[in-house]
Amino acid sequence: MAKEFSRTRRIAQQLQQELAMVLQRDMKDPRIGFITVNDVDVSRDLSYAKVFVTFFEEDTELVQQKIDALTVAAPYVRTLVAGRMKLRVMPELRFIYDSSLVEGMRMSNLVTQVINKDKAKQQQFTPEVSDNSESVDGEKEQD
Repeated sequence: MAKEFSRTRRIAQQLQQELAMVLQRDMKDPRIGFITVNDVDVSRDLSYAKVFVTFFEEDTELVQQKIDALTVAAPYVRTLVAGRMKLRVMPELRFIYDSSLVEGMRMSNLVTQVINKDKAKQQQFTPEVSDNSESVDGEKEQD
């Protein structure tokens, strides 16, 4: 019977927290900039960890430069995180760009634009309500 919360998932969660702290506080590389660690997927034997990151950049060339900078800095980051975590084997870090958050924001903006356009069309085609409204039996109401 599989455990609800496996050891690899617990390690991945702790690794995600430690990586976020190290990348925000200890990394001084200006090429990386602001980074968000979305998820960490650790292999069963704890030898590799896929680190899913987001930069909030839409330029694919700039994103690739930042991923390359992280890949070069991965051994240093691994050393810093290993000092914070008590593991016999520290997983090798592989950084992967996760575009789901940026795509989600883009989709949300598109939905908002469509809603605003629909509201504008609805207001454009809605007839003006006059001040002199008539009652049900055709007589003008007095205020």
